[in-house]
Amino acid sequence: MQISSRFTIAIHIFACVETFGEEYKITSDFLASSINVNPVIIRKILSQLRNAGLIEVARGTGGTTVTRPVDKITFYDVYEAVDLLEEGTLFHFHENPNPCCPVGKNIHTALDDKLVCIQRAMEDEMKKFTIADVVNKIKRSM
Repeated sequence: MQISSRFTIAIHIFACVETFGEEYKITSDFLASSINVNPVIIRKILSQLRNAGLIEVARGTGGTTVTRPVDKITFYDVYEAVDLLEEGTLFHFHENPNPCCPVGKNIHTALDDKLVCIQRAMEDEMKKFTIADVVNKIKRSM
């Protein structure tokens, strides 16, 4: 299991907007140069963040802005926006455990509630951190 790089790229996007937004127009090309990925990937993530209401993107070379204070945008908000979970679950359970096997027939019963608990714990932790935490640490390091 691994959360996709879309999550960390999205956090990087917010950090760039907050760090450079006063001086530069924050375009997909600008972001791609900082993140060192193809601008197409950036545009896809920007679209997801826009659809979640976290950013606004002006057409053309207008740039990207954040829609609310970054101390109000949690890691969980970003995670929800960019890491589309299958049926809302973090863990993908193997499709067809053998119902004739005592382990196969009971694995869901034994494991499902634990996986839900783990996902909730991770999501609760993500709600404790904000984009401001990242931006502030970056600015202290500059």
